[in-house]
Amino acid sequence: MITITTLVNNSAPDSLRSEHGLSFWIEFNGKHVLFDTGQTDVIQKNAGLLGVNLANIDAVILSHGHYDHTGGISSVFAAARKATLYLHPEAMEPKFSRKDGKTRMIGMPKYTREIVQSLEEMGQLTWTEQPIEIFPRFFVTGQIPRKTGFEDTGDGFFVDDNCRKGDELPDDQAVYFKTGKGLVVLLGCAHAGVVNTLDYIVRLTGEKRIYAVIGGTHLLHASAKRVQYTIEALKRYDVQEIGLAHCTGDNAMQQIKNAFACKTFECLAGMQRKF
Repeated sequence: MITITTLVNNSAPDSLRSEHGLSFWIEFNGKHVLFDTGQTDVIQKNAGLLGVNLANIDAVILSHGHYDHTGGISSVFAAARKATLYLHPEAMEPKFSRKDGKTRMIGMPKYTREIVQSLEEMGQLTWTEQPIEIFPRFFVTGQIPRKTGFEDTGDGFFVDDNCRKGDELPDDQAVYFKTGKGLVVLLGCAHAGVVNTLDYIVRLTGEKRIYAVIGGTHLLHASAKRVQYTIEALKRYDVQEIGLAHCTGDNAMQQIKNAFACKTFECLAGMQRKF
């Protein structure tokens, strides 16, 4: 049995805490994997309430270097002392956004970078520029090629505080693994584009169908054309379970729900899916 539990998301039932961030707990054939860490210590509090023991983590994967996916790392590695961390090297670089004329630093907090550096010194860090099989049948994509003409990173992101050099977020990566039901894909924010990501995973695996796609899709400010092309890709790959979270946006979420009806669900904190 393979189980995915949402530990952190923007939305949560009253019994759990929410924050702008994302984290999934994956139990996979006796291994325990954490995909992203949320923004703060909410991950630790929700894990305790859900009966998840962070000390059991074998691997931590960071989807990219933004604060809302990496900020909870101190809570995680305070417990998971033997876990290996997987991330793309560009996740360590400075990251900024500019909205309404204001610049904001949105990269890894300083303490997160310090933890990453200490893990590298202890031999508990693996860089993921290329696809890596972390455990048998459990993979991280590494850097995702950008092929489509309608997908961008989703917002105004930059690598300098003057906001002159755009950040293409090459560090964006996804997780995929094979189950008895079929291929399952987990997305952090899909800054590389949902369609780019799914197309790449299909090329890597040789699979023609994807059973489930779960996570953030960064369609919050997407054009109608982009949302429609994303829906068409989900149909093309015959996706049976679509779990939407974090940065999907209400408009895109509703359109995807309209297109797929009972196949679509929201990844509230505490949500659990079994495969």
